[in-house]
Amino acid sequence: MANTEGYYSHGTHSDVLSGGVNVITITTPRGEYRVWTKRTGHNPDVALLLLHGGPGATHEYFTAADSYLPAAGIQYHYYDQLGSGHSDAPDEPSLWNIDRFVDEVEQVRVALGLGPDNFFILGHSWGGVLAIEYALRYQHHLKGVIISNMMSNIAAYNQYARDVLMPPMDQVALAEIMDFEARGATEDPRYEELLMQHHYVHHVLRLPVDQWPEPVVRSFANINKSIYVPMQGPSELGASGALLDWDRTDDLAAITVPTLVIGASHDTMDPAYLRRMATLLGAGEYWHCPNGSHMAMYDDQATYFEGVISFLRRHA
Repeated sequence: MANTEGYYSHGTHSDVLSGGVNVITITTPRGEYRVWTKRTGHNPDVALLLLHGGPGATHEYFTAADSYLPAAGIQYHYYDQLGSGHSDAPDEPSLWNIDRFVDEVEQVRVALGLGPDNFFILGHSWGGVLAIEYALRYQHHLKGVIISNMMSNIAAYNQYARDVLMPPMDQVALAEIMDFEARGATEDPRYEELLMQHHYVHHVLRLPVDQWPEPVVRSFANINKSIYVPMQGPSELGASGALLDWDRTDDLAAITVPTLVIGASHDTMDPAYLRRMATLLGAGEYWHCPNGSHMAMYDDQATYFEGVISFLRRHA
């Protein structure tokens, strides 16, 4: 991956609004756009930027942090990536690639005035991809990294889905799911119904669907599929889009800042693989959520935030 440090960053500026909201103007190869951030708390030693998943989801599902991080004295920043949530959503398919998103995160960092004395990132799911890529290019700006529920190799993630997650599923339902995907009919409500019943409530968020927290429901409902489908692919049982060949496992040793990898027993991501990732990092640690799934910040919430807070305090 080419190093494009500073290539677009010269145009960054921001508008600070009420309630800690900071709307940042970023420069892209297709012009300037605005991205939304919101700060909570003030701590000169710890400023945590939250990188949501998707790609194309929103910061909303991260609001579980409000129940834990303020009391711990941690400053944190919600952030809707370009194309998501409160941020601009240009119809520019060429912008939906890893390099461009990494440059966006760097422009956000500059606008927020964060640096190696206080800057941490927490990337969940797709945000974990972004956190790894950002650290490989810009770790000199970082104090630490948290990679949450994201394997460093998409092919291994797909293999885990095939070999471990799919065999215990209701095979009739799985065949119907795969048929919808083969026909390109993933917008059919029946497809979503099958996934919810046979996959989501077991490996994405282990709660009955009528008990899913409202921020999660809202974030998933607001996902920008014009980003999600080209990058992740239409399937919910693995990746098949532009991220299909992504693999940074052999590069993890180059990340030498303190890095926490979070895994969960019931995750869509192989917890054994995530544990091994921590050993490959230059200064890696692993934190396990025994009752959690992909959204462990909800279904194993106390454990999840205990790990996050402990890591930030130790490395502040």
